[in-house]
Amino acid sequence: MNSPGTQPFDHVTDVLVIGSGGGGMTAALAARTSGLQALVVEKADRFGGSTALSGGGIWVPGAPSQRREGYEPNPDDVFGYLKAITGGLVSDARLRTYVEAAPKMMEFLEKLSPWLEFVWKPGYADYYPELPGGSALGSTINVPEIDLRVLGAEEQNLLAPLAMAPRGIWFAPKDLRLFYQVRQNWRGKAVLLKLIWRMVRARVFGDRMAAIGQSLAARLRLALQEQDIPLWLDAPMTELITDTDGPDARVIGAVVERDGKAQRIQARHGVILASGGFDHDMEWRREHLPELERVRDLAGEGDWSFGNPAATGDGIRAGEKVGGSTELLDEAWWFPAICWPDGRLQFMLNERMMPSQFVVNGEGKRFINEAAPYMDFAHAMIDGERTGVTHIPCWLITDIRSFHRYVVAGHLPLPKIPFAPVPTGWKVPQAWLESGVVHEGHTWEELAGKIGVPPAQLRTTAERFNELARRGHDDDFNRGHSAYDNYYGDPTLPNPNLHPLRRPPYYAFQIILGDLGTSGGLRTDEHARVLRSDDSPVPGLYAVGNASAAVMGRSYAGAGATIGPAMTFGYVAAKHIAASAAGHRPPSAIDSPETSRR
Repeated sequence: MNSPGTQPFDHVTDVLVIGSGGGGMTAALAARTSGLQALVVEKADRFGGSTALSGGGIWVPGAPSQRREGYEPNPDDVFGYLKAITGGLVSDARLRTYVEAAPKMMEFLEKLSPWLEFVWKPGYADYYPELPGGSALGSTINVPEIDLRVLGAEEQNLLAPLAMAPRGIWFAPKDLRLFYQVRQNWRGKAVLLKLIWRMVRARVFGDRMAAIGQSLAARLRLALQEQDIPLWLDAPMTELITDTDGPDARVIGAVVERDGKAQRIQARHGVILASGGFDHDMEWRREHLPELERVRDLAGEGDWSFGNPAATGDGIRAGEKVGGSTELLDEAWWFPAICWPDGRLQFMLNERMMPSQFVVNGEGKRFINEAAPYMDFAHAMIDGERTGVTHIPCWLITDIRSFHRYVVAGHLPLPKIPFAPVPTGWKVPQAWLESGVVHEGHTWEELAGKIGVPPAQLRTTAERFNELARRGHDDDFNRGHSAYDNYYGDPTLPNPNLHPLRRPPYYAFQIILGDLGTSGGLRTDEHARVLRSDDSPVPGLYAVGNASAAVMGRSYAGAGATIGPAMTFGYVAAKHIAASAAGHRPPSAIDSPETSRR
C-alpha cells in the first residue's frame, strides 16, 4: 500500500483501468462515454489479455442480437438458472445485476461503435439446458471475423495464442461443430473446403483474418482508438495508492512502471482492476488446491493453464494489501486437456462427446458422464483424486474405428495429406505412441498394463460400456441425455454420444487437469466494488473479470460465461464510478445505455 504523502503524481486521470482484456476495455469505454477520462495500463507488451486467447464467446441472455432473431429469455428464469448452478455461493444482488446489466452492456457497445458488431447463432446450448431457465438454444454471443490489417500498427501489439493456426485458417461460430462432422455429412466436408479456400485467399490476397477472441479484442481496441482512450503497454501496476494508511483508506491511484521508471498515477474517481487471475503462479495455486501437486509430478516446473502468460495475480495481491478480501482461490475455469511432452496443451472437448469412447480413473472405472461440461468433468477429477484413487491424470479409451471416423486430438480422419498443417492419415502417429501420452493395445489387458490400471477391471468397464452403447442408453451416467452432450456428438446415431468400441487396436489418451485461468479473486458487490472481510467496500477500488471471484461461483452457465461477466461488470463499475463522481444515486442495472453517456 502506498499513501500519497507529499509526493506529486506523474499523471492524472479520472478512471484508471488495470488490464486490457474484454473487461478492462469495456470499462474504459463506459467510463469515457460517461464523460470521464480513462487510462488503460497493461502489464504485458501485447493487449487483449485472456480475451484475446479465448473462444471469444460472450454469455448474455437477452442480448440485442438474440432479440433481433425473435428470442428473448425471461430475466427471472435466467436468474433462477444462475441461482441454481451457483448453489448459494453468489449473492442475489450480483446475480440480478448480471442478468439485467449484461444485455444493456451489449446494447451500449453496439450503439457506441460500428466495430462492435455481435451475432447470435442458436444451437450451442447452455451447459445445463434441462434446468429451469437453461436454454437448448443457448445465449452465447459472438463477433464476426475481422481482417487484422484494419488495426494498422496496432496489429503487432495484439496478444496472439501460443499455438497459432496456419495462415488463413479461422472458424466462424458454427464452423467448428460442422468441421468435426467431416466424416459424417456433406456439411463437414463443406467446412473443410471453406478452410482450404481461406488458406488460398490468405496467400493470394494477403488476408489476415481473425475470429473468436482475437476478433473481439481487436474490435474493442478499435473502439478505444475511436474514443481516444490511451492504452499503455509494458506498464505493470506494482501497487495501489491510498489517501491514508488507515483501515478506512481510499484508493486514489496506482504506481505503474513505464519506460523503466515508476510513475504515480492519480485516479480521481476510481481504479478498476481487470488484471486477470493468477493462472501461472503455481506456488500460490498449490497452496489453495493441493491436488495441483500432481502438475509438478507430471509436468515438472511447467503448468497446465491455457491462461494469459502475464496472469500472475498482481491485481489480486494489490487489492488484498489495501484491505480487500478474497474467495474461491481454489477454483479455476477448468478444462480437461492433453499435455504433450513439449508442454503444448490441447483441449479435450469434442473427444469427450465422441460416441465410441469412455474415460477411466486409476482403478479402470468410469466416474462421470464423459460429455459433461468441462467444469463438472474437472471437479469429478479433483473429487476423485481426494479419495486416494488416481484421477489426475485419467484416460480416454477409444478404438481404431473412432480414430478413422472422428477428429481426435487434432488429427483429421482423412487419407495422408503431405505437408498438411495438422496430422492426417489412417495410422495413429508414431510420435504420439512414443510420447507416453497415447498408448496402444491389441487387447484390454495389454492396454491396461500400459496405462497402469487393473486389467480385469478395464475389461469389465469396456464390456459394460459396450452393452449400454448397444442399448443406446447410458444407465450409469446418462450420457447423451443433455442437448449440451449432443453438440459435438455424431448426429447420424440415435444417441449421438453412444456407440460400442469394436475391433482393436484400442487407444488410451491421457487427460490432465487443464484450465482457462483461475476464477477466484477479490470479493466484490453488485457494483463491482472490492469488499473487505466485513462486507464494507474499499473506497475507490473495483475488480472485474478473473481479478474478482466469479459471479458463476464454482459453475459455468454456458460458453462465454467468463468474458460475459468480465465485460458486464466492467460496464457496471464504470457506471457506478460515473454516478458517484456526479453525486448521483448508484446506477441501476436497468438504466438505459444512454444514461451512461450523460
